[in-house]
Amino acid sequence: MAPNKNLQDAKKKKFDEFYTQRVDIENEVSHYSEHFINKVVYCNCDDPVSSEFWKYFVRNFKPFGLKKIMATHYEPDEKNYAYKLELTEDTNGDGRIDINDEPVITQIPCNGDFRSAHCIDLLRESDIVVTNPPFSLITEYIQQLIEYDKKFLIIAPFTAISREEIFGLFQENKIWLGYGFANGNAFFRIPKEVAKDYAKGVYDPETGLVKFRNCTWITNMDIPKRHEKIDLRGNYFNPEKYSKYYNYDGVDVPKVAEIPCDYYGHMGVPITFMSQYSPEQFEIIGRGNSVPKTIIHKTNGDKIDFIDAKTNKLIYSVPYTVPERKAGNSLRLEENGKAGSIPYSRIIIKRVKD
Repeated sequence: MAPNKNLQDAKKKKFDEFYTQRVDIENEVSHYSEHFINKVVYCNCDDPVSSEFWKYFVRNFKPFGLKKIMATHYEPDEKNYAYKLELTEDTNGDGRIDINDEPVITQIPCNGDFRSAHCIDLLRESDIVVTNPPFSLITEYIQQLIEYDKKFLIIAPFTAISREEIFGLFQENKIWLGYGFANGNAFFRIPKEVAKDYAKGVYDPETGLVKFRNCTWITNMDIPKRHEKIDLRGNYFNPEKYSKYYNYDGVDVPKVAEIPCDYYGHMGVPITFMSQYSPEQFEIIGRGNSVPKTIIHKTNGDKIDFIDAKTNKLIYSVPYTVPERKAGNSLRLEENGKAGSIPYSRIIIKRVKD
């Protein structure tokens, strides 16, 4: 079973207990240290007792120059209250702030859900949010951070990028991807009782970790990586190499490594492009399925009509079939002058002229 399917299955079951490893937090957060000076950091989806996020920021309280670290956790049992941990100073008098300092523990009048009024008050108090939020609520979670104008660094499924509500934030350069997991592999600790839900090769019983290849870090804090341009040298546009779209004025580029250096029209690229996106080099036009098409695909009784979007004239028709109906507003490659195969999910981009 593919790792991505395991992640999709987990989301369907709303199983969101994926605990981040310390090494992954260290590898990512270390790139943002200058952003944390004199800031209040809030980890609002963490069990403060075991969270590696909490431990990381306590250990790095002074090196990062933090003002305060806060964490709350979700308490699913309605009979119990959740609690908040906060640390602002050296509490044991040893001249430093570390994991041996006792944080202030306060019961909070809610179950710790990030959407609760009390947690939103804490969110308002904070400057930066860093956590691994529930994947099943990722759209709502990011929208809340944007609504309250918070800086953040969070883990998310890669597929979140292509959701309409989130993609627009990438397109407007309000959020972007972080450095990501080593070799693209994200390892998370999970509760033992759910390990049986994962196939061999995804869950390792020796380490207690699951491996996913479609997780990433999303942030709105500027980092040098965001301004690094893709080296396009050696790739030149050749109409015989790059397929045209039948229903969109652009060409298909199936691999990021094959983006031509001398083409300034619209190009459809895989979603993995977002890991190397620099706003100084490219403009994001839209998602392949949502950009306006030059030729419209329309069901007409037992036929599918292809209609010129400008003139509204019928170009040709094909028999109605389920695969053809499902093609809908997808990008189609031009094959023998007609609508051909459908490439995998694409993002439409164009080069920014130097």
